[in-house]
Amino acid sequence: MRDIIRFAWGKSTLGDCLVATSTKGLVAFEFASQRPAMEAALHARFPDAEIDSDASGLAELAGTIAQLVKQPGLAPDIPLDLRGTPYEINVWQMLRDIPVGETTHYGALAARLGTRDARDVTKAIAANPIAILVPCHRVLRKDGSISGYRWGVYRKKALLQRERDAVARSTTLPRDADHSLRPAA
Repeated sequence: MRDIIRFAWGKSTLGDCLVATSTKGLVAFEFASQRPAMEAALHARFPDAEIDSDASGLAELAGTIAQLVKQPGLAPDIPLDLRGTPYEINVWQMLRDIPVGETTHYGALAARLGTRDARDVTKAIAANPIAILVPCHRVLRKDGSISGYRWGVYRKKALLQRERDAVARSTTLPRDADHSLRPAA
């Protein structure tokens, strides 16, 4: 059976974004301003799949994603269909283990994988097609400075600041407050 990838464009506080899903879950969530180029890249990434635009069918997901960009500490229950090499998927899973509001560095991830060479980790992170839900923005240089980000360093800075703000808010919420919008633990 031929793979079917549905996609739609959304608007977020950090710009336009593309969301794409398979029958198993989200395969891409990427910021992009060049829609034709991003759609061509989607076709190139899934050359054997049927790629269908589905703005109405993915409207709710695009709205959830837009809210997640605004409040990146939220933990929506969006199934992911991670597609990459086994090594990339392993790295991406490690990224998902980094708590909201915290960061790590490339070398620390490499060490967890049993190597001192962070180049392969860096390549795997750069190949991540799912922004925020696979939080590659939480990885910094060893000295704590911000390095590149696939979707722009300004977005990385904004996401990190939004997460710090969300964590700060969650520690000041009264006990009986509505916790439905609290950051994920």
